Amino acid sequence: MLDVGCGVGIISLLLSRDFNINTSIIDKQEVMLNYAKHNYALNNLNVKSHLGDFTTLKTEDRFDYIVSNPPFYDAAVKQSSDTHLNIARYAQHLPIENFIKQVKSVLKPKGWFIFCYDAKQIDILLLVLKQYAINPEQIQFVYPKIDRESKLVMIAARNNSKSMTKVLPPFVVFNDNNTYRAQAQQAFEKANTNSIKGDF
Repeated sequence: MLDVGCGVGIISLLLSRDFNINTSIIDKQEVMLNYAKHNYALNNLNVKSHLGDFTTLKTEDRFDYIVSNPPFYDAAVKQSSDTHLNIARYAQHLPIENFIKQVKSVLKPKGWFIFCYDAKQIDILLLVLKQYAINPEQIQFVYPKIDRESKLVMIAARNNSKSMTKVLPPFVVFNDNNTYRAQAQQAFEKANTNSIKGDF
């Protein structure tokens, strides 16, 4: 498995812990990669790390799974002046077509690409995935509350798949009283782990 733009490593760390998967991580920010490696060490897990831009990654490895919570905020919105936050959040640092093109090049022929993105850009996502023959087999929209518009979409896509796309029931995070709904609460409880909260 490869975690692209791993940040502090939480996504791949949980998957490595729960499914005993050999894992690689990549991030272009050294400070974030160091946080991720430290979190892996805290949880007694091994990881292979790469520092750099994923779109220029040179590797002979081919992956069964690529996971990512990539930067997806549109460049047109007001951007953070904090360099680390800017790189982590805004799509110009990992343009969607370049991102998916590189995913295609390092994914195994029937490998899975599992990621989240801005729900408002679903049309672009589906177009580029189709262009590179990575078929979205499952799509789930995430809503902050039942009466709000979706802010996030989660996609499980498979390389060279011909399956029809399944749109899953919506994932709603909060109740009207701002408490977590059962599905969200269960996810947070299952994710219980040791992680750093600041400098180490």
